[in-house]
Amino acid sequence: MIAGWHTAAMADHDRTAPTPDFGFKPTLSGELVLLRPVTVDDLPALMPMFDDAEVTRLTGSHGGVDEARLRAWYDTRGDQDDRLDLAVVEQATGNVVGEAVLNDWDAGNESCGFRIAFVPGTFGRGLGTEAVRLIVGYGFEKLGLHRISLEVYAFNPRARRVYEKVGFVAEGVLRDALLWDGERVDATVMSILAPDWSRHRGRPGGPTEPPGRRTS
Repeated sequence: MIAGWHTAAMADHDRTAPTPDFGFKPTLSGELVLLRPVTVDDLPALMPMFDDAEVTRLTGSHGGVDEARLRAWYDTRGDQDDRLDLAVVEQATGNVVGEAVLNDWDAGNESCGFRIAFVPGTFGRGLGTEAVRLIVGYGFEKLGLHRISLEVYAFNPRARRVYEKVGFVAEGVLRDALLWDGERVDATVMSILAPDWSRHRGRPGGPTEPPGRRTS
């Protein structure tokens, strides 16, 4: 190996890859949902998401939730400079129905993790698909990310179909990743890359839905 190669390569990388501005918290608007910075005032609307047994199972969330700790958590989301936490608001009602998050930022590899969750009774209306499309598009087009990844459990095929509709591709399986009620459950690792997004902009199957409107 050439002496100093790693340092020089990293320096070149740093010059060509601007640091994502996670400190700016955008508002992203679509036909069905609006994504805006989540605040502690949204917690009452989001609490059913933490209390519902099925949502807890699908997200693999062990243990109960402490409302005081949740309040402290949501009260600091706007201060984070390495992640993006957005509330999902249904356009038709103005109700907060979930949250969408870019997290686990890996600066060296220009990548982030992704998760999304909704309160009970909001599934099957296209809200999740549009919310994923909006925040993923922001991650690539405004934050300059190269890769966004997630994990989805085998007993949640509905969520996997949403991710596939937006262009996430299955990469592999984490065997027995979750122990739930005595059953070991696999998790599929999925990702979408910036070149994928540039090619289909979250619609790998074609423009079957109206494009969302985005407001920074």
